[in-house]
Amino acid sequence: MSPVSPSAEKTERLLNLILALKSARRPVSKQKLRESLPAYAAASSDEAFDRMFERDKDELREMGIPITTTVIDVLFDDEVGYRIDASETALPAISFEPDEVAALALAARAWSTASISGAASAGLRKLRMSGVEIDESIAAGVEPRIRTREPAFEAVHAAVAALQPITFDYRRTDGALSTRHIQPWALTNWHGRWYVTGFDLDRQDERAFRLSRFEGAVRRKGRAGSYAVPTGHVPEVALEAQEPDPEGIAVIRLRHGRGHTLRVHATATRELDGRWAEVQVPYRRGITERDVVALGTHAVAVSPPELVDGVVAALRGAAAANGGGTR
Repeated sequence: MSPVSPSAEKTERLLNLILALKSARRPVSKQKLRESLPAYAAASSDEAFDRMFERDKDELREMGIPITTTVIDVLFDDEVGYRIDASETALPAISFEPDEVAALALAARAWSTASISGAASAGLRKLRMSGVEIDESIAAGVEPRIRTREPAFEAVHAAVAALQPITFDYRRTDGALSTRHIQPWALTNWHGRWYVTGFDLDRQDERAFRLSRFEGAVRRKGRAGSYAVPTGHVPEVALEAQEPDPEGIAVIRLRHGRGHTLRVHATATRELDGRWAEVQVPYRRGITERDVVALGTHAVAVSPPELVDGVVAALRGAAAANGGGTR
């Protein structure tokens, strides 16, 4: 069995403390909490327990969770109890518009092969329990799926969330291997590949790195929260610099309301009818094909011929892989 990480232990301890204080009908004494919660009962000494409890209590309050302190017995004002008023932490009823529900279903399906697929499924279950109807068939057919097969994904994701510098060995496009030291700012899926953008400490400049080119383990190097992500940082700006030069113009037909990734790069747009529009975008071999295929029946490649051939080949491959025909 794999050991539980310190961050996971802390998260579980905080959640157990929240549940204990929210479910209590009366204020709970600190000693009672120590006896009922395993993490506190395992404290090596009274002093260790006191420090742990005070840190947890302060952290919950910083999160905006109100913990009230009440004297349990008026005859002994030094014995206090703690409680979380459920009415102060309850959220109002949640409702979604049809397009928002569709986005939630698509997001959950997109993450179905990723490391947080369990959290995505749990989120949908909670929405259904609250009365929100989720129709997962809306994303049937060819659809984007976010995959996290890169071994470095988990470590980089944790470092981005913790604002903690990392170091790693990186294989460049020419095959050379170098050690990089960065402050990771964002983790982004760009045209089917995962990238981390951040500040390269050796080159003193913003850089982007493809996770599939990481070699070996990602090492944390520095204190968590030791830097801040610049306001207005847009990962796509750094990633666009890594794209190949366009090989002419691609013409693509898009259903209205679809293909925003393509539309944002359009050099010209022509309305065809009430359902379709035709856009012209820079053609980047391999990348444009993936963008069109990801839209399924909501996009049609018109030209150049190599784009049409690439899209047809990808769709036939997807159909064959899923037990369909090759038409």
